Amino acid sequence: MSASDFSQRLLAWFDRHGRHDLPWQQDINPYRVWVSEIMLQQTQVGTVIPYYQRFMARFPDVASLADAPLDQVLHHWSGLGYYARARNLHKAAQVVRDQHGGRFPEDIEALQSLPGIGRSTAGAILALACGQRQPILDGNVKRVLARHRAVEGWSGETVVLRDLWCLAEAHTPAERVAEYTQAIMDLGATVCTRSRPACGRCPVAEDCRARLEGRTGELPAPRPKRVQPLRETCMLMVTTPEGVLLEQRPARGLWGGLWGFPEVDDEASALAWCRASLGLEPQRLEAWNPFIHTFTHFRLRITPLRVSLQDPAGCVMEAPGRVWYNTRTSSGLGLAAPVAQLLEKLDL
Repeated sequence: MSASDFSQRLLAWFDRHGRHDLPWQQDINPYRVWVSEIMLQQTQVGTVIPYYQRFMARFPDVASLADAPLDQVLHHWSGLGYYARARNLHKAAQVVRDQHGGRFPEDIEALQSLPGIGRSTAGAILALACGQRQPILDGNVKRVLARHRAVEGWSGETVVLRDLWCLAEAHTPAERVAEYTQAIMDLGATVCTRSRPACGRCPVAEDCRARLEGRTGELPAPRPKRVQPLRETCMLMVTTPEGVLLEQRPARGLWGGLWGFPEVDDEASALAWCRASLGLEPQRLEAWNPFIHTFTHFRLRITPLRVSLQDPAGCVMEAPGRVWYNTRTSSGLGLAAPVAQLLEKLDL
């Protein structure tokens, strides 16, 4: 099958079986496509849809996103994870507003210069929103091409990635580029899935080498396994009748810019923190059961420690980067998932 045959069969399949009613496929423009592509990085469509709809209702265009406080952006991202995506989204919107007159550049190099936009995301924006002939290479496309052409090796390796880009370029047609781009992403997401691919429903199965050689379980090669280190922290939940104490994390690093509980190493450090930061000696620390939160590169063992203060008048109250938070009366803040879970249990 030639590259042209590949794209034509894929387009014919897409016309009948592809996804045509996703929220970002309505009222298509570069902004809407860009937000969807960033949200879909390492996150499944079903998870993204409600977040996308809430996000677009609050930030319907690039100007509203650029002008919004970062706290509001992070609040509407809370729960999606990989929060650098939200921070970069905010930064890029401001660059588009300030340097491009509020219009997304339609040059791929200019798009790639924006924070958080790589080659594949830039290609997807230009292909889906502008109809430009630009290849893409997200995880779904990598899987389809690696299986169809039996590309050996992990896609994170430079040589393998170069070969996959060459295939993506060769298979992208000159016409109906937006439909083809959506089609190959849909094929990977719904048919050529990571486990138990539905080869009987695949429009390009006829000469798929992985299928013919019985290697769909081997290709694409997985990322080499690494032992995830285990880190530990204690989250200090200082509660009063007014709410629970939250601090804003530094802009860079883990959960950058989000609000969370003060963190200490252990129970003794928690007591010292209360003396130094609140000017009081807590009567008792209540330790909750620890739990594990998993990141891409490590696991974090979190031990919640609760300190209840009935009369906080003598302690330091709100200060820059610190608030007493009450879920019933406080405005929305960007919260990391474990913090949101613990707040729900506190029920303040």
